[in-house]
Amino acid sequence: MIETVELAAGYSVSRLLKGGWQLSEGHGRTAATADQAVADMIAFADAGITGFDCADIYTGVEELIGQFRERYRRERGQEAVDGIKVHTKFVPDWGALGRVDRAYVEGVIDRSRHRLGQERLDLVQFHWWNYAEPRLAETTHWLADLQRAGKIDQLGGTNFDTKHTAALVDAGMRLVSMQVQYSLLDARPENGLIALAAHHRIGLLCYGALAGGFLGERWLGQPEPKGPFENRSLTKYKLIIDEFGGWDLFQALLRALKRIADKHSVGIGAVATRHVLDRPQVAGVIVGARNARHLADMVTADRLRLDAADKAAIAAVLAERKGPKGDTFELERDRQGPHGRIMKYDLNTVPA
Repeated sequence: MIETVELAAGYSVSRLLKGGWQLSEGHGRTAATADQAVADMIAFADAGITGFDCADIYTGVEELIGQFRERYRRERGQEAVDGIKVHTKFVPDWGALGRVDRAYVEGVIDRSRHRLGQERLDLVQFHWWNYAEPRLAETTHWLADLQRAGKIDQLGGTNFDTKHTAALVDAGMRLVSMQVQYSLLDARPENGLIALAAHHRIGLLCYGALAGGFLGERWLGQPEPKGPFENRSLTKYKLIIDEFGGWDLFQALLRALKRIADKHSVGIGAVATRHVLDRPQVAGVIVGARNARHLADMVTADRLRLDAADKAAIAAVLAERKGPKGDTFELERDRQGPHGRIMKYDLNTVPA
């Protein structure tokens, strides 16, 4: 059995969640591979991974999970599909923030309900690109209205910093979760957000624990790559490695992780994932496993337990890190900086 967590009364989900970003059409998925992607989701669900993460802006992924839910219902029954939790997002475009209204919010939520084949969305994670846009507070109220209307079960956030997470709570939004980037390489949630989340009983759902695959055997002992990289994920996480302290320190971390992994007869990725699962206030880790070949690695991370010596070895390397500095998603919000320049801000469309 995979570990579970109760995010709210009566709302439980596996602590390991299958990510959906790498299944988007923007990552090269085609109609020809959709059937295999659905079969892979069934394998994950059968293994006890009941959480699936997606977003309205992950092209084609909500529809794909909707197909999975329908097939799982046919093959495993309604009770089995009722145990699956789908976490989607509400991400209005940067260019639309100034004109977001209640109809816009409801239209996006209804579109997600239709794509996923759900009368009520399990968890909607709210993202807002630009804190300077004044409709942020109003939008939280419209989402709460839709929750009261029965279209949304639970509400969470995505990539809000400590100050603005506090503002959401002060505005009356009952957040059960906040999705953030958190890994051995990126500990920005420790700069205030974790303490706030603990105070308000907000669980952190963490992505980037494997840094797009950098935290794995493939990169151990390799020379520093200069790019261009094969996908935007590697570009993004190489920037995080630079902030962390550079390639030499990253290699020192990989060597330490390899020694721990060999001791437990697991892979580096399992150690990196377990490290995040063990951090305070972390409810779950989202793993971007593209297919079922990575299922065994996820199960291994669930079963792994790091001892005091393992944690001390990791801490010795992390004591040398230089960053990333600042609050959660702060670097990415600078549209002129290297992290912000690779972001895509307008992937949604206003529903008719």
